[in-house]
Amino acid sequence: MKAHPPQPGSGGMQGCILVLGGARSGKSRFAEGLFPHWPAPWAYLATCQPHDGEMTARIATHRTRRGKDWQTVEEPLDLPRTLDALAARPVLVDCLTLWLTNLMLAERDVGQATQELLAALGRRAGPTVLVSNEVGQGIVPNNALARRFRDEAGLLHQAIAREAARVVFVVAGLPMEMK
Repeated sequence: MKAHPPQPGSGGMQGCILVLGGARSGKSRFAEGLFPHWPAPWAYLATCQPHDGEMTARIATHRTRRGKDWQTVEEPLDLPRTLDALAARPVLVDCLTLWLTNLMLAERDVGQATQELLAALGRRAGPTVLVSNEVGQGIVPNNALARRFRDEAGLLHQAIAREAARVVFVVAGLPMEMK
């Protein structure tokens, strides 16, 4: 599939691409592949918090496949402020479901945080690619927290997809254009 990037500076969320997929679907690699269309340096806004050795190793793997054109910015909670600070730079946010997890564990208001994120995305002049896990296609979780997470992720994805210029769903490394 030939990648066509959003046009930066076009107002609203016209410079925004939402990339969804399951675990190990190839969504991050696809998202990273969009960036050569824009001038470097690019910002990799990482939402992960390495709470154990396995997650630390995953972060290291992600970093090794990105070259010198990338600057990693770690921000587990305040995406809107960080997106504002990165101004017109091309930004990859990886990933929204980890951000959602962080919000829920910190007992933050997810609805308010989503509205603040949408507002920040609308203010951006530079292109923004958001990566997130699609978690709503499996079985209904057997506990209330997991069901709430699944529901909040679905609502977050819907809110962003309504406003984004593009939505791409990645399965087995294959991107499918949704919008």
